[in-house]
Amino acid sequence: MDRAEANLLRRGRFSEPGRLYLLTTVTHTRKPLFEDLHTARLVIRELRQSEQLGACRSLAWVLMPDHLHWLVELRAVTLSSLMRQFKSRSGTALCKARMSPGQVWQRGFHDRALRQEDDVRKVARYIVANPLRAGLVAEIGDYPHWDAVWLTGSLHDSL
Repeated sequence: MDRAEANLLRRGRFSEPGRLYLLTTVTHTRKPLFEDLHTARLVIRELRQSEQLGACRSLAWVLMPDHLHWLVELRAVTLSSLMRQFKSRSGTALCKARMSPGQVWQRGFHDRALRQEDDVRKVARYIVANPLRAGLVAEIGDYPHWDAVWLTGSLHDSL
């Protein structure tokens, strides 16, 4: 994506605290960095850090081999700030662990604000079903890199 196209994506982007957003970002050159369990876990730790720092409330997410889908309730930061900080922290963590030389994420990200009439759980199910649609697993429980707040005994306990 060239700079002009990226600017068009940002035009009209509005960050509203308390609003739900579906965010998607991809790895640099779509390299499947997160096929490796340890690499994926470092990124997931930084994803959770965004919530611990008060930037957002994570409702559902799935870390695919080369991209992330993340359903959040935005807190007191902008979407751009949330993603910039997450990408910076996760890239730095991977670099320090020597799990990724150089750039981890592509520039920019895609966002979609959910409307009041959107069924949030349906959106969450769509997100966590990504590994099934991609043919990575036969059952979602077989895929290790996802979570949703509606689960009892969520993956938070096992990380």
